Amino acid sequence: MDPGAVRKYLFFISQNYSYAILRPLQQEIIRRGDEVAWFLWGDEVNARYLKENERHIKTVDDVKVYHPDAVFVPGNMVPRFFPGLKVAVFHGFDAGKLNRRGKNDHFNIRQCFDLYCTQGPNTTSVFSQLAKKHGYFNVVETGWPTLDPLFDKVEGATSKANEAKTKKTVLMCSTFSRNLTCAPHLFEQVKKESATGEWQWLVQFHPKMPKQIIQQYKTLESEHLTFVETDNVLPLLKQADVMLCDTSSVIQMFIVQNKPVVTFNNIDPQPHMVNFTDPALLAEKLDYALKYPACLQKNVSDYIQQLHPYRDGNSSARVLEAVEQVLQGHLTTAKKKPLNLLRNLKLRKKLNYWKFN
Repeated sequence: MDPGAVRKYLFFISQNYSYAILRPLQQEIIRRGDEVAWFLWGDEVNARYLKENERHIKTVDDVKVYHPDAVFVPGNMVPRFFPGLKVAVFHGFDAGKLNRRGKNDHFNIRQCFDLYCTQGPNTTSVFSQLAKKHGYFNVVETGWPTLDPLFDKVEGATSKANEAKTKKTVLMCSTFSRNLTCAPHLFEQVKKESATGEWQWLVQFHPKMPKQIIQQYKTLESEHLTFVETDNVLPLLKQADVMLCDTSSVIQMFIVQNKPVVTFNNIDPQPHMVNFTDPALLAEKLDYALKYPACLQKNVSDYIQQLHPYRDGNSSARVLEAVEQVLQGHLTTAKKKPLNLLRNLKLRKKLNYWKFN
């Protein structure tokens, strides 16, 4: 690449929460003087969430003309017929969820990517083994760009603001899966505890949460409880002192701040969590976590070192540096990426694109 030449990057997204996932990376790209554009596909992503200054490429033909150097994907798939290096940046952490075949989807290799930018040692080790097995993609541990704003210069001011609060803030999040969600099971207890005013409650659910559950929790809104609908959960993570959740990757997003997490019926409870199975114990478990016992905090700290040890807010920069290493030929692979014909035919059908030039 010639000195001073501008790199072009494309964000390939299919969910509204991908905007918040990729915007820290976009900020770093723009800071470097490079270009970035968005390509939206599917029925679950809304272009109205794009900002006025964000470039929207609407057709595959226009993607070909734009000709990105790299395509960043927070999902599982990307068309091979798009130009550019295909980079997986993940839509969340490994929450331990299994698919219908009993396998962990976080580590499912779909023959789509040239580079995986991993979040920390516990995922890097697995993807590195998979890279050796398959031989056609690189793995670089960069940290997760999404979390850069958690560790920016505002963090100190935010911490001081939290210390000045008169009462602690509980952030309740829940996945939409019927078998994993805590929302319907804890409603009566949340209703009871929020009415006391002992804690300030923020409630935010996965976008796919059933509407009846959302409406149910909205009835609890008061001076002590706020139901939040947003495509960016990061400000809520900063604001809260403890998280109440179930089995969701948002747990890991929260815990990297060195804050406690209380889980209900987590499928794989670990020492860094305060897990419980009886709804009646909700208040007791929250109270315990908010006392920050030394044994719990040590477990949290140890876990963070494996999950996401980066607290410098520079993961976006590391991702771009990893991409550059591949583009410059400093990182190579033993094999070529498989053609993946069936999956790409399906993607062509979904995108209604049948040009093969």
